[in-house]
Amino acid sequence: MNASPQQPTIHDSIGKVVGGSLQEGFIVRLHVPPQHVQEGTFVVVESGDYLFYGLVTDLRLGTTNERVLDEQIGERFTPALGNMLQEQMLYANLAIYPVLMLERGPAPGTPEYERFMAEIERGEREEPRPKPIKTIPSHLADVRLATEGDIAEIFGKEGGKRFVIGHTREQGHAVRIDLEKFVQRSAGIFGATGTGKSFLTRILLAGLIHHDAAATLVFDMHNEYAYDDVASDTNQRIVGLHTKFGNKVFVVGLGKNATIRGQRPDLDLLISQQDIEPDDILLLSRTLNLRDTTPTTLHALYSSFGDRWLTEFSKMKVGKTIEETDESGKTRRVPAPDSVAHWAQEVGTNTMAAEGLHNKLRRIFDRAYLVAEAATEGLQQIIAALENGRHVILSFGDYDTELDYLLVTNLLTRKIREHWVKRTDTYRTGKEQTPPRPLVVVIEEAHKLLNREMAAQTTFSTIARELRKYYVTLLIIDQRPSQIYDEVMSQLGTRISGWLGDEEDIRAVLSGLSGRDKLRGMLSRLQEKEEVLLLGWSVPMPLPVKSRRYDDQFWKDLLGQKAAAFGDDPLKALGF
Repeated sequence: MNASPQQPTIHDSIGKVVGGSLQEGFIVRLHVPPQHVQEGTFVVVESGDYLFYGLVTDLRLGTTNERVLDEQIGERFTPALGNMLQEQMLYANLAIYPVLMLERGPAPGTPEYERFMAEIERGEREEPRPKPIKTIPSHLADVRLATEGDIAEIFGKEGGKRFVIGHTREQGHAVRIDLEKFVQRSAGIFGATGTGKSFLTRILLAGLIHHDAAATLVFDMHNEYAYDDVASDTNQRIVGLHTKFGNKVFVVGLGKNATIRGQRPDLDLLISQQDIEPDDILLLSRTLNLRDTTPTTLHALYSSFGDRWLTEFSKMKVGKTIEETDESGKTRRVPAPDSVAHWAQEVGTNTMAAEGLHNKLRRIFDRAYLVAEAATEGLQQIIAALENGRHVILSFGDYDTELDYLLVTNLLTRKIREHWVKRTDTYRTGKEQTPPRPLVVVIEEAHKLLNREMAAQTTFSTIARELRKYYVTLLIIDQRPSQIYDEVMSQLGTRISGWLGDEEDIRAVLSGLSGRDKLRGMLSRLQEKEEVLLLGWSVPMPLPVKSRRYDDQFWKDLLGQKAAAFGDDPLKALGF
């Protein structure tokens, strides 16, 4: 960026520290126009042998004498004297939220610097690295804008599995996240509707796939990620992950002869009714409006039929009767042997409750992807694909109701969790030489599965709390983080949030983070489409960035110049 005569370059001082504390932050007196610094700007304080890294959280105008603000000053003094008075008495301060500090040592080329480096080489002193701030700079320490080197020092240099997620808003320096750290703990992508969450998710998934940081299982509720699509508001082509990565991406369609965006997936997923457990049905209590008697009835069914309980229950008839003649020759109507009532009477459970449950479960019985006996072990094929280095996208096709999403995602994740736990235990007992492949489970509309009422019942809540030690983590995408259970939110390592307009959603994203009061305004004032706030585990400090565009240049940067182009100006109108 070329500096104007008034605008500082990245190496120029923009002000000096004039006050503050470790708890409240630093106060800096600007000697550049305040318009050259924004809220969220990454700044560096240079003080002696230390660098202090922080974010601008506030700007405030001040004066040494209120009289200089008199509107008649221009009439009482000559213009030159009036301007001089204003320059001397009017000022602007900025507030800095300090996060990290780095011991840079003496100036290079000095004898002190040579001794400093020698001590590091002998192991007498730790090699300098950024660490949480523990002290404060001196009065009148210089403050400058962060350079590309500062960004690289904190967020990592190019190489390894570091992935550019965006750029600083002021100078456009690349900001990287460590994908290896990213997959070690569950993460979340948040933002109000229309802020580009699905595009940011595509970008992150492309990074995970390209760098082979983990296996990914994507529950694609809206059929967005696998194949090419067209944006409804711009008619621009949106390239799919399968288009770019080919066989690395294993596309699964729910149901027989499924089609996704007019294409046939690699696998049609049919689920055996024997895989459905009573707990899977209880998860749907709100969706199916189940009664309090449901657990008792389900327990009786499982006790009677074992894992074939759903198949046998679906065969029963509600209200079916037959005529029966007693010893005296009188006839009466009694429940037929294949009726719900007959079974309920035999096992001693409430007939009305059993018949009511049967009526509610007809929505399950009618799901064409649920079959008595699946011809192929679709679940095993998905697990095998994940273990063999492929990335699975399960598209729901025409089955896009909340019922389908809740049932299928929880069932598959429960099976996969069981497999990963078993593999991890085998590895830790020395029976296998390699640990299981790290797995990231990606779920959209996360509040439907992880709200306060349902979180305790879902496999996803267990993963967020416990499965990190078994190499399984979540990536949740949601526009209403305030509806996600607090305990789950507290377990999220990395949080990437776009603009949020609701105060409760902002509170939820920042919950459990230090400095959240200072970050609250920053999050609420992001641009609606282009900016996100990086927080948490895989980024050393919070930072608002301009997110990458999901366009042809992105693919060229990621895959090289041979990456296939897919449009002259893709998604220009979408804000990416």
